[in-house]
Amino acid sequence: MQERQRYYLQEMGIQSWQLIHPERMQGIVHTQYELPSSCKLLFVSPVLPEGPQAVMFEKVLKSFDVSLEEARHVDPHSLDLVAQTDIEWIWFAGCSAPEGITAKLLTSPLLSQIDGHPQHRRELWRQICSYRAS
Repeated sequence: MQERQRYYLQEMGIQSWQLIHPERMQGIVHTQYELPSSCKLLFVSPVLPEGPQAVMFEKVLKSFDVSLEEARHVDPHSLDLVAQTDIEWIWFAGCSAPEGITAKLLTSPLLSQIDGHPQHRRELWRQICSYRAS
């Protein structure tokens, strides 16, 4: 990006931006991002866990033996840019899961809606336990 364009974005208060539909740009080759081999969980959510939600996220991960270092976050609209070949878990929080997911699938409301709501916590725990039983 040119210096002048960065200046305009800064003046408008835009710290960062992301192209939502790169496939619509002519001449751009669509390549998928390869996750590191250490990644066990892909967290798909419009909101990155921060503060109390990050603490709760880490506790949930520990319940099925995944560390923060083994988890990655992606926005729902960027999911098709990520190669999901060897991923063990995919957790959709606050968004719907597309068809054809072969990994262990978790779905939940946003983390902010789970924290302090026993019903949502129980439902998430049931999903985790269903994979432990099989």
